Amino acid sequence: MLFLQLPLLAVLLPGGNNEDVFQEQIFQIIHTSSFYNRSWTQSWSSGWLGDLQTHGWESNSGRIIFLRPWSKGNFSKKEMTEEEGLFRRLYIELYHIFHNYASQWKFEYPFVVQMATGCELHSGEAKEGFVWFAYQGSELLSFQNDSWLPSPKGGTGAQQVCRLFNQYKGVKKITHERLSDACPRFLLGLLDAGKADLQRQVRPEAWLSIGLNPGSDHRMLICHVSGFYPKPIWAMWMRGEQVQQGTQRSDVLPNADGTWYLRIYLNVETIETSGLSCRVRHSSLGGQDIILYLDKPTEHLKSMGLIILAVMVLLVLLAGLAFWLRKRCLPGADLPNHPHLIFLQPFLDTKLELGLVGRLADSWLGEQLGQNHFPEALVKGKLQQEGDDRNGRVFPQTLH
Repeated sequence: MLFLQLPLLAVLLPGGNNEDVFQEQIFQIIHTSSFYNRSWTQSWSSGWLGDLQTHGWESNSGRIIFLRPWSKGNFSKKEMTEEEGLFRRLYIELYHIFHNYASQWKFEYPFVVQMATGCELHSGEAKEGFVWFAYQGSELLSFQNDSWLPSPKGGTGAQQVCRLFNQYKGVKKITHERLSDACPRFLLGLLDAGKADLQRQVRPEAWLSIGLNPGSDHRMLICHVSGFYPKPIWAMWMRGEQVQQGTQRSDVLPNADGTWYLRIYLNVETIETSGLSCRVRHSSLGGQDIILYLDKPTEHLKSMGLIILAVMVLLVLLAGLAFWLRKRCLPGADLPNHPHLIFLQPFLDTKLELGLVGRLADSWLGEQLGQNHFPEALVKGKLQQEGDDRNGRVFPQTLH
């Protein structure tokens, strides 16, 4: 009966801010076995340091999966191989014990048995570890003071399991030694090996979105915060310095790169959105909160505005350049033969034609009023000077 000999191997999870990682910490292995019937059982195991998974378990081969470069801690290859073997034997022993005694303990198929084993770090010092068992999600028994104790909620089944487990004196001794020595050593070595990763600071990114409630005068305001590390974070909807009642938070979920993601919701009436902001506090920000105001343009909208402004300025400059070239060139003259100015020719052609219209209108008015009368030949001469091709194209009937 060696099923209690592996209280350590597990994983790590940093909870709290980075200053507390090496002061308050827990390292534990979580094992779950689902007993469907006497011939069919499935098991899952994982190791955790706080909320950070550092180990997995390949049930078919009975091997540990190291999820971090530092998941072996300071243990040697030989020590890790021993722990792997113990964990494999633990699974086999649990399988046989619960199948053989299920009827006696009144465990009805299908049922689920869970185990958590590990140790804790308090004020920078590793303390003796723990082992807990649960049946169907309820506490069953735990290991305390070198003995197995039934849970008050476990009923007669828990008492019967404890009586069996306490019969194995040698196993209890080995369990105590490993919880008090091997597990604390592994935890401290794991923290030391993963120091750089555990102490890193990654700034969060935040943005706002608004969800519509069809047929309602309310809006769902959503503040997205993503890409931050470590996990602890504070984020709320605010109006001025007042936290908005009704703010709801999603769970803090992991991203694929090991950082975290969070959403903060607020359902408000459309007319009450003015002055609202989302405020984010995180250890990586150095005391400078991120504040996003709902009634201010987002960076995306600002960028679009700058692009539109740049296009408008460019159009004004082009129009000014066309006007300047028209003034510089004689009416009807060709544009300077420069490849970069050819595109302005249509603008100048139009302006030259409009100029001819103006001069012909003056001539007609003078004729009607008896003032500033220009002979037809003079008008024709001016048109000829502007360019035969252009004058023949514009108002050919005005000259007759």
